[in-house]
Amino acid sequence: MSKKLKLRGRDLIEINYPQGRVIGVAVSVMMRHFKREKKEVVLAKLSEILNVPEQFETHEQFAPIAKELLKETTNINIIALNDEPKDYPIFGAENIEEGAKQQMYTAMRLPVAAAGALMPDAHQGYGLPIGGVLATENVIIPYAVGVDIGCRMALTIYDRSPDFLNQNRDNLVEMLKVNTRFGFNSFDDPMDDAVLDNALFQEVKVVKHLKDKARKQIGSSGSGNHFVEFGIVEIKDENNEFDLPLGRYLGVLSHSGSRGFGANIAKHYTKLAMESCRLPKEAKHLAWLDMDSEAGMEYWLAMNLAGDYASACHDHIHRRLAKALGEKPIAKVENHHNFAWKEQLADGREVIVHRKGATPAGKGVLGIIPGSMTSPGYIVRGRGNALAVNSASHGAGRLMSRTKAKKSFNHKILKVHLKEKEVTLIGGGLDEAPFAYKNINEVMNFQTDLVDVLGSFMPKVVRMDR
Repeated sequence: MSKKLKLRGRDLIEINYPQGRVIGVAVSVMMRHFKREKKEVVLAKLSEILNVPEQFETHEQFAPIAKELLKETTNINIIALNDEPKDYPIFGAENIEEGAKQQMYTAMRLPVAAAGALMPDAHQGYGLPIGGVLATENVIIPYAVGVDIGCRMALTIYDRSPDFLNQNRDNLVEMLKVNTRFGFNSFDDPMDDAVLDNALFQEVKVVKHLKDKARKQIGSSGSGNHFVEFGIVEIKDENNEFDLPLGRYLGVLSHSGSRGFGANIAKHYTKLAMESCRLPKEAKHLAWLDMDSEAGMEYWLAMNLAGDYASACHDHIHRRLAKALGEKPIAKVENHHNFAWKEQLADGREVIVHRKGATPAGKGVLGIIPGSMTSPGYIVRGRGNALAVNSASHGAGRLMSRTKAKKSFNHKILKVHLKEKEVTLIGGGLDEAPFAYKNINEVMNFQTDLVDVLGSFMPKVVRMDR
């Protein structure tokens, strides 16, 4: 028999329920109808009701919760959106789902919006769509940065031919197993790092209690679409910044972010923003903090610390693998997304540019845009397109949701596809199957005005969670 559900008011506050009568009503309803259900399932349903209470107003069980939430909304001052959005471009519009377009339309109606753009890999998220770029004036939006603050790509290139990979595939598989950790797993003896000595761990109250978690998880990667992989780099532009001859090399590519450290920062400041900045329901996840406020400045400092921490995690991954290979990399490229930068628009205004799943692509800025586990990624140089707010896609972008992918494919189909592409996969699930992603080459064709391609990376030995 399953254990009786234990649900407390603080559990609801942690998922952004407003303090007041609604918490007591919600706890009472869930304890009455779902007392044998798992707590995480109950909280997930409560989050769903919170996001769209109007859809549950007549629900047999959840109507009391929905009505209290809607009553809360009518009793507060709501900041109105502009009637029309600021002008913004959509790159590859025919390749983007309507939900993502609608989210961008809403974001550009914010009274603080200064500029924006939607990248060709865009798909629906929470608040700002994945692939959305939003510039604001003197405010920062925690949820437009995202939960995985500072998530990034890092590529190291080695002076080894593709033959090395083919001849040592089993050894490379073992290297990834020994030198990487994913999801809830971490190293028993993680390496130390200067980022953990940052004074902000003492000065910013919110991050102070997160230091132990950060120390434990450093050098590890998240779950979902995060990966570390060996592959073949091909340099295609003889005028590349690495001074490398045209040709093919061994490469290591990693994708991960700031782990639980960044997620807790995002959670705390999103809650503060949503309490102080009440927006219409379709825009409520875009609540902002004023950069002149204590909370806004704290978030800015904590976000930057989380970005530095994410970079340190990648540094540890690449250092471990370089040591295992017995080689020093001859070149490295690193870029991040899920972040906010202070930049200037073409008209000279200083703004906060949020890139939620978008790659910085200012003039001359290098980056990596990955495909899937069986399709190429691209090493790029930004062209500094002001219309795109100096941005590009951060990958191929999802073609279907994780749930749909799991229902659409099976492991046999995936195994056959991996064999055809000569890719060895460690871990990974059907939700990350290559078929769940857009065609990276189509995405790249939509952004030829945003980036120039210097080279490519083809995955061959891939490790993911599970």
